[in-house]
Amino acid sequence: MADPMPMTDSSITTVAPGWAIAALGILGALAVTAAMLDGALAARAGGGPGGKMGGPVRPFGEAARLMRQRRRTTVEADRLLWRIGGAGLLVVAALMVTVVPLGEWTIFDLDVGVMWFNAMDVMVWALVWLTGWGANSAHSLVGGYRFLAHGLGYELPLMFALVAPAIAAESLNVGAVAAAQEGLWFAVWMPVAFLVYLLGVAAFSVWGPFAPAIGTDVSGGAQVELSGVDRLVFEAGRYALLAAGAAFAVPMFLGGGAGPLLPGWAWVLVKTVALLAVLVWLRRRLPAFRPDKFMEVGWMLLLPAVLLQDLVVAVIAVWRS
Repeated sequence: MADPMPMTDSSITTVAPGWAIAALGILGALAVTAAMLDGALAARAGGGPGGKMGGPVRPFGEAARLMRQRRRTTVEADRLLWRIGGAGLLVVAALMVTVVPLGEWTIFDLDVGVMWFNAMDVMVWALVWLTGWGANSAHSLVGGYRFLAHGLGYELPLMFALVAPAIAAESLNVGAVAAAQEGLWFAVWMPVAFLVYLLGVAAFSVWGPFAPAIGTDVSGGAQVELSGVDRLVFEAGRYALLAAGAAFAVPMFLGGGAGPLLPGWAWVLVKTVALLAVLVWLRRRLPAFRPDKFMEVGWMLLLPAVLLQDLVVAVIAVWRS
């Protein structure tokens, strides 16, 4: 792989395409870390490690079991769409992190990097729905539509939560947003936008309160017909999306690679792991959201709150200028 190629008009360095392999490796390591922590918390909640399948090693045992399991299929399933839905989650997570600066390095230094991330999270709607639709099963289709109903409640608040740091930085470039936080992180004076963003990450990862869309109730959810490697890929995609969402929060709200002693790339990883741990820990601390109730919360509470946050940020930005 070639050496990084510095951009002439930015403090962010765009690396050669071959470095994308390293980015995928980091994303995979973060996803595995999230799965191990989730396994440890699940074992603790269950009262003990649960033998060889318990604790931090639980995800590895589950992965081995799914790899040995024979794939099932339903009558007249659209296998192409079905598998695109599951595998697409991993692809979307990988595309999300391409605009996240690791210290001074990034794969794509896009002028509209914030919008790129938002476009990728919207793609999750289609992918989860395809997972439910492609199986040609009533239960999985109900799970797919349920996720779309959740999306109606979280997507607009998430979009406006991403607008707040962009307004403050006067840029949609992720590196510029991180650089604009010198001295004070945006999470400190944009708490509403930060919290709404984290809720959006949990939602597009089908995580915690939004898990009923994938099978914590009687219908079985969008992934009810998945088995073997197909289910393993879908679950890996959820952890990868959670990791990508945590990583994107670092330049948007937590100052990017800013910090004492450690190099910038190390601070990005430390902050990402810390935020990822919080998201995993919250999985079992929040009640499940029914789609109809969450739409009320999203439109009547979250959206007005984040719009007010945007207004406050805009006023401060104008006053500073």
